[in-house]
Amino acid sequence: MKNLLKIQQKLIPEVIEIMTKRYLVLREISLSGPIGRRALANNLQNSERIIRTETELLKQQGLIDVASKGMTITQEGQQLLKDLKDAMRDVIGINQLQEEIRQYLGIKKVILIPGSYDNNHSLIKDIGSQAAKYFLDIIKDNDIVSIAGGSTMLEFARSIKSDKKYNSITVVPARGSMGLDVETQSNNVVAEVSKNIHSNYKLLNVPDQLCEESIKMLTQEPEIKSTLELIDNSDVLVFGVGRADEMVERRKLSDEIAKNIMDKKAVGEAFGHYFNKKGEIVYKLNTVGIDMKSFKNKRETIAVFAGRKKAEAFIPISKINKNIVLITDEESAKEILKLG
Repeated sequence: MKNLLKIQQKLIPEVIEIMTKRYLVLREISLSGPIGRRALANNLQNSERIIRTETELLKQQGLIDVASKGMTITQEGQQLLKDLKDAMRDVIGINQLQEEIRQYLGIKKVILIPGSYDNNHSLIKDIGSQAAKYFLDIIKDNDIVSIAGGSTMLEFARSIKSDKKYNSITVVPARGSMGLDVETQSNNVVAEVSKNIHSNYKLLNVPDQLCEESIKMLTQEPEIKSTLELIDNSDVLVFGVGRADEMVERRKLSDEIAKNIMDKKAVGEAFGHYFNKKGEIVYKLNTVGIDMKSFKNKRETIAVFAGRKKAEAFIPISKINKNIVLITDEESAKEILKLG
């Protein structure tokens, strides 16, 4: 299939252009359906006239269904997407870009999702799905898995689909609770992951940020102490990426501390540590959970994010730990190269 597409690309490039366009339309309907033509046009940055033409053809071929609630992909359409996936990644240059980013950052692996999250937020489903697929490929019996919180992590957790029961695996939060949104807190994400892989889990029912004296006191509690030991000794870590300015606000830091962090040119945050562009720690909060030493010592470290504005935040994290698998969208990867 790949060789045939490469030959067609040389001899009749317009065929590949049409095929790519229809593939992306079909993929978007799969991600966002049921979806109307106007919303589909907006997501793909195309005119409604073009979308109408393409979707009519896809309907005639039995690849999509059209109803009053919107367009949905058929089983035949899903199978076609699956059959074309690897070949189309070569055609649209995703595999080449993955390797370019991997070499540029010097990290373990890069998995990219075609498209731009900034232009099409439905891509988060594909990003979460790819993160879930990689996660299921690498976990082993008796693993301890630590998971951070956040909306991207919640999408990852919901995307995990497995009939296998991982009875010997224990899932724990990477951090304490942060913010008021219970749904995206690490405890809730952990419970969702554990439910979907049929594993054991432990919760960490403490705030992420505490004064030093409170941390010392709480970490002596047997239940909390045992969970923290599991976190510290976890084999697999899955986490999202935070911009320094956004995390300062999300943590509701005082104006004085926030100014101090931003004055030191912080661009990224992970596990209560704020980093500048060089990967240097410019500020550290008293937080509960994974620390920098533990962060560097995992067998598998999976970073998942979406959106160009987080690219700058990821670069310094990649300088601290090279044993990272990055999963993000195509446009964010290109932004990483631009920033370099």
